[in-house]
Amino acid sequence: MGYLVNGEWHDQWRASEAKDGSFVRPDAKIRNWITATGEPGPTGEGGFKAEAGRYHLYVADSCPWAHRTIIFRLLKGLEDMISVSVVNPISGAHGWTFEAGHGVVADPEFSAEFLYQVYQQSDPAYTGQVTVPTLWDKTQKKLVSNESSEIIRMFNSAFDDIGAAEGDYYPSELRAEIDSVNELVYAAINNGVYRVGFATSQEAYETAYLKLFAALEELEERLEDRAYLVGNQLTEADWRLFTTLVRFDYVYYGAFRCNRRRIVDYPNLWQFVRRLHAIPGIADTFDPWSVKAHYYASDKLLKQTRIVPLGPHIDFSLTGSA
Repeated sequence: MGYLVNGEWHDQWRASEAKDGSFVRPDAKIRNWITATGEPGPTGEGGFKAEAGRYHLYVADSCPWAHRTIIFRLLKGLEDMISVSVVNPISGAHGWTFEAGHGVVADPEFSAEFLYQVYQQSDPAYTGQVTVPTLWDKTQKKLVSNESSEIIRMFNSAFDDIGAAEGDYYPSELRAEIDSVNELVYAAINNGVYRVGFATSQEAYETAYLKLFAALEELEERLEDRAYLVGNQLTEADWRLFTTLVRFDYVYYGAFRCNRRRIVDYPNLWQFVRRLHAIPGIADTFDPWSVKAHYYASDKLLKQTRIVPLGPHIDFSLTGSA
């Protein structure tokens, strides 16, 4: 996928691997925070106060990082406070687009054709990748954040005083353990599937592959006698894992060559995915067709035939069989 340099779009892959062929994910560059009072958060500038109707979220239904933010918008009852646009799942020469298609919700701010045009509106000289999720401030006409892990924490607590739904998915007493689990899940699983799929050397592929499945085995054992990853309640750690696992058998297993075992072959992990998928509203946040379309039909993402497969069929019902 392309990127901007001094505000100019370049349709080419940016260098994203180390000399040994390992995939290296660039850090998110826009790291401001919405806070209850508008004071600065842990990074970035201040001035982003939690207000209903002020912010707009750009997402892709195919993307696990964007899926996190869609879930937290639902869990915290922010649908009427934070509007949303959905890009076309199939990306091409212009990256993420708003071309009419399956699941697309057009951009109401600028009637943009391409997501990079929103970045240009915020900073005409922006240099970096154009990614989802991206959070926009309608008042200041600028981007707030394109770091998913921080957006979900804003949604978790910043809007609590103005009518957000109850629920704290990053409680203070569990934060150390949540952070520890998140570190494992991000490095080996969330980003790990991409380190497997985008590796450009056999050695890098095998290293990432073994790390991925070692982590899945560790979490399978962790869930042997508990319903959730941390404590006795749902936390952000569960949702951060869920958005990768729910896509795993559809695309990562085959397209990314993460094919040692499917998630349905891990009894505890599979029950975990189905348990979260059964929570009211969650099934509606997940669109398997968009997931498959992005990974199999997008330009340059994978060297494939651009044919979107009809399978696999996956039964998420709690009474269904693997």
